Amino acid sequence: MPELPEVEALAHHLREHAVGRIVTRVDVASLTVLKTVDPLPSALHGHEVTGASRYGKFLALQTDGLQLVTHLARAGWLRWSDALAAAPPRPGKGPIALRVHLGDEAGFDLTEAGTQKRLAVYVVDDPAQVPGIARLGPDALALSRDELAELLAGRTERLKTTLTDQALIAGVGNAYSDEVLHVARLSPYATAGRLSADALDGLHSALQRVLRDAVDRSVGQEAARLKGEKRAGLAVHARTGLPCPVCGDTVREVSFADRSMQYCPTCQTGGKPLADRRLSRLLR
Repeated sequence: MPELPEVEALAHHLREHAVGRIVTRVDVASLTVLKTVDPLPSALHGHEVTGASRYGKFLALQTDGLQLVTHLARAGWLRWSDALAAAPPRPGKGPIALRVHLGDEAGFDLTEAGTQKRLAVYVVDDPAQVPGIARLGPDALALSRDELAELLAGRTERLKTTLTDQALIAGVGNAYSDEVLHVARLSPYATAGRLSADALDGLHSALQRVLRDAVDRSVGQEAARLKGEKRAGLAVHARTGLPCPVCGDTVREVSFADRSMQYCPTCQTGGKPLADRRLSRLLR
């Protein structure tokens, strides 16, 4: 799933390549991605692209009138082309859900792999009209240490759950929460509201360090290279069975119905493995 660093990089890419171009046509290949019906995507025709922004994990293409807001969900992506095919994509055929034609034959496709169709596209006057954006908590990169402490105070959820709750902290998903917790040397099952002052210091530092490093690696990369760049920068996420790059212990996994998390027992849980079941607790 694209998270804060990748969406920030996609916004940067659009600012570099799309700003100043005119939206000449929008092809909808999958009606299920459209979460707004008024105005229609065709209302973007003739408008000049003026910018691109990130709201948590939402990507907004701004024009001199409307905005095209996208949530890429788990398997969505933006594929840029300097010479976009003129023929519209065939509905229901292939991964393309929506195509945006810009001036000089350039443009981009919004694609989605797999069978779980969760890619969401909105055409709005103001991003705040998107329900998911309206519910967002403060952006992870903008959080001070004291603000983070205030957000976590009194919370009884596991730390992993809290970090990925977009209504509390915007932008962090499954992969980077694993990375942040590894750098902070904290268990994903730690109770969010019971962290010591030192643990809060470490968590805030890790949050900023992991995300800013990932943004620095990602911004300026071609969109097609961002997924590989993300994988290359991960220390524990999606590295089950491999050695931890810090201590050499084997990276472990806890699997859930539709996702999994990875961690290092030596670095994060005092050497104790977490039981691999949904309602597990740290083994004692």
